Amino acid sequence: MVEPAVPSSSAGAAATARAQGRYRFARLGDRFVAFLLDTAFLFGLFAIVDAWAFTRWGSVEGSEMRLTTASLLIAVTLNATVLFLYGWLLEAAWGATLGKALVGIRVVGTRQGRPFSACAVRNVLRIVDGLGFYLVGTVVAACSPAHQRVGDMYARTAVIEESFRSVVRVAAIVLWVASLAAAGWAVPRICSVNRSVRPLYLSQVIIRVGSNGSLAYFQVGSLAVHLQIASTSSGS
Repeated sequence: MVEPAVPSSSAGAAATARAQGRYRFARLGDRFVAFLLDTAFLFGLFAIVDAWAFTRWGSVEGSEMRLTTASLLIAVTLNATVLFLYGWLLEAAWGATLGKALVGIRVVGTRQGRPFSACAVRNVLRIVDGLGFYLVGTVVAACSPAHQRVGDMYARTAVIEESFRSVVRVAAIVLWVASLAAAGWAVPRICSVNRSVRPLYLSQVIIRVGSNGSLAYFQVGSLAVHLQIASTSSGS
């Protein structure tokens, strides 16, 4: 993460105002596009992690997949860990995730400090900013002169426009495509190997997904959704 030459101040607003004169803060639209690109990249990683967790601590019976409480908790924990490490390490080391590098924006500190600590706080507070599908973070950033969400305010960071070299953007595109390609290759292979282990605890089945004839179903507890599967039949 880049540290701008802003002296330490007791007032965070004063530090942000000084940084505002040196940088052009990223537009919310650019940050949203970067968020979508990061989400697509992480989707590939999440798909691999979830497939492993679901087939390991869930079970597959015929055409039905049964997800236990343990498999869901493990998948959520692993996804949250991957999300945090992705944002924290990339922003602390280079100031940008893959999505930010492709769009051309970067995270900077509004005052002198430790970038790894600041980026850790910034990404932990996604829990708050992400409430209501990032409604909280969007509203706060829209009302902030420096377009800072809650995580930025507490971490003393801001997102600015930055021009990255072509080699950086090409590398980001390669990694972005590789993530989706890896998911397309790995997930079917993970699901084809049934190595499920019955958990000692939290073994209650919460979600059932499968098909029965021409019907596909998704069941959570006693609530079930059935969908008619389109089929083609040759006429006489």
